[in-house]
Amino acid sequence: MAGYQPPYSITPAILNRVVEVGELLGRWAAHAEQSSVLLRKENRIRTIQASLAIEHNSLSTQQVTAIMEGKRVLAPQKDIQEVRNAILTYEQLPMWKSYVLDDVLKAHRLMMTGLVDAPGHLRSGDVGVYRDNQLIHMAPPVGQLPRLMADLLNWLKETEIHPLIASCIFHYEFEFIHPFADGNGRMGRLWQTLILSQWRPELAWLPVETLIHNQQQDYYRVLGECDRASDCTAFIAFMLEKLVEALREGIETQLSPHNPRP
Repeated sequence: MAGYQPPYSITPAILNRVVEVGELLGRWAAHAEQSSVLLRKENRIRTIQASLAIEHNSLSTQQVTAIMEGKRVLAPQKDIQEVRNAILTYEQLPMWKSYVLDDVLKAHRLMMTGLVDAPGHLRSGDVGVYRDNQLIHMAPPVGQLPRLMADLLNWLKETEIHPLIASCIFHYEFEFIHPFADGNGRMGRLWQTLILSQWRPELAWLPVETLIHNQQQDYYRVLGECDRASDCTAFIAFMLEKLVEALREGIETQLSPHNPRP
């Protein structure tokens, strides 16, 4: 067991959510295995569009689809670059180990090339997170970054906690550490998907980001609550609830008239 332990508690509500996710995942996975390449592509498009929309990207799912198909899109060049980068990054998802720093850096390089000065490198200075010109989170000093990232990744490698819970803890801790000058939000969401997909490969195609985008004020509110409490229990509960909602939505979609039961 790793020496470093992120601060959290396993509540009855969290345990109930883990059980609920497991039950829903069994139903969803049975259909996901037989789902068409088209449905997986649609889910990946929704994931990319929603994760980038949280970061104020203006492109619609139709425009993301067009870029994925190599078509021309009239939109800000930065927004197009973000989408192209995200498509390449999600394609590489099966190639990475979630607990390896070099893989985190490679993913950031792919995600942020052409968008920041030093893609694939940990930040070189102190940073704060702002919303509406108000400081809502001051990240740990840059001098602590190597130790904090090493502790977190080693904890992820060694922990025996259920991957559903571990992925949520990692997501929160990653956002708290804020290891990059930019791109931390999309990287945190990507890495939670990676952790989950290494447990159950079909979770690589579950568009949880769509639900986060639709409730992003709550997402940021819960992150802030956990910062103030120095404990990520509330974020675990929040993200597990989003997984439950995404699975329910996925099951409903699969069983709709357009996707009849096989």
